[in-house]
Formats: sequence, structure tokens, C-alpha cells
Amino acid sequence: MNTFREFEHAGWEDPATCTTYHDRLGPVVAQVIEPLLDAARVGASDRVLDVATGSGVVAAAVARRGASVVGVDFSDEQLRRARADHPHIAFERADADALPFGPARFDVVVSSFGVPHFPDPEAFFAESLRVLRPTGRVAFSVWAQPDRTRAFAAVFGALACHGSLDVGLPPGPNFFLYADPATSTAHLTAVGFEAVSTTVVPQTWELRSADDLFDSLLHGTVRTAAVLTRQPADVLARVRDSFHSEMAAHVEGDVFRVPMPAVVVTGTKPSTF
Repeated sequence: MNTFREFEHAGWEDPATCTTYHDRLGPVVAQVIEPLLDAARVGASDRVLDVATGSGVVAAAVARRGASVVGVDFSDEQLRRARADHPHIAFERADADALPFGPARFDVVVSSFGVPHFPDPEAFFAESLRVLRPTGRVAFSVWAQPDRTRAFAAVFGALACHGSLDVGLPPGPNFFLYADPATSTAHLTAVGFEAVSTTVVPQTWELRSADDLFDSLLHGTVRTAAVLTRQPADVLARVRDSFHSEMAAHVEGDVFRVPMPAVVVTGTKPSTF
């Protein structure tokens, strides 16, 4: 069996997955970018590291604020896209738990929806602390718990009724672990951060049909997609039908508007660290 790191890496090297994520989920995850940068207090004088940069949209938003930025990702496919879309920004290949930078290099470390994909999130927190200067800030976004992110609630509820979550995936961190403020605070303070805070950011996912929503999760994600594609065909059909029924509550005219809030977590490196 592959490790969780190998599983995630293989998934995000697939051009089709990256394209679907960018086209379908990109518009909703983009809604947290400015709140994330605001929470990190990113300004023109800052040196910023964007971890799990993906196609570079967060790094580009940092650059628009006048700050200097480096984006890193473990996916060559994502880096190819980032460099093509944002040729004026520096991008490097790196794992979140082994950042290739010296101590006290940055004023801010950000990561938008990257943490749920890291094999060892606490190692990322420790690496962030190491590369930050004293009083530097870390800020990351994750999805809110499934009872608030209605598309996830619908798909995981359908799987619980009709299918199985036990499909032989390599074990990895709980996808929604850091949506819990107590967990985020405990894990960040354990590595040395202080003044940890969490904020819920409302987001709405808009697509034209329930099939568009379902297919976005089926073809534009890695872990959720793997759970879905490993269901027998008849089970997957029932999961899809159940998902459609749940999404019916979110139709407004000819558009589905689905609540998909994010949680933004911030912490500060002590001045004496």
C-alpha cells in the first residue's frame, strides 16, 4: 500500500484532477483568500511564504498587496500551472514538513486548504515557526466541519447510508481536524505559537446543477474522489441520487448555491523565540 504522502502526491500530479479543481472548486476556495491574508496582516513590507500554493492564486494575491512572496508545492503539475499563470512570482518544489529555507526567513507563512493534505500537519507548524522571524505570523484555511459545509455533509451522509468509507485508502490525518478551534489552538501552541485564533469565513459554492457539484468532488479532489470511485457502480449511483436529493434545498432559480464555509486559523511566533 502507498503511504498517505504518496497517495496525495500521485493525486495532485494528475492534470485532469488539477484542472477540475481549478475550474470547479477554484471559485469557492478563492473566497477565503483575502480574509486569510487579512488575518495574517499581510502588508507591502512583508516577506511571505505560500505553502501548498497550487496554481498560485494566493501567492498572486500576496503580490498584489506589494509583498514579496515565494510559493511552494509538492506537485510538479501544480507548479507548472503556477509558473505559467504567474511568471513574475518565484515557485519552488517542496514538502510542507521540510521547507527548504533557513531560520527567520519570512514574516508570514500562509496555506490555503493545504493542511488537510499534509501527512504530518504538526511538522508543517513546526517548520513554519522555524522559518518565521520573531513576531511572524502563520495563517491557514481549512474547510469547516461537514455539518456546515453542505456538499461534504451530503456526500458523506450518502456514503454512510449507502456505501462505505472503508475502501482501503492509506491512513492520513482527519480531513476536518483543524476546523475545531480547540485542536488548532492545542497543536499550534504545542510547537511554540501564541495568540492562536480561529475565524469562520462564509463561502458559497455556485454551480448550475447537482451533477456539476457531485462531479466536481468526483473528479476534482483526491481523498473524497478516491472514496467515491472505490464504491461499486450501483452504490455510487445511489450515493449520487442521495446527494441530488440533499442539494435540492440549495436551488435558487437556475443555480445551486451551497454553503461551504472555511475556518481561518492564525498564530504568532513569540518575540523571544
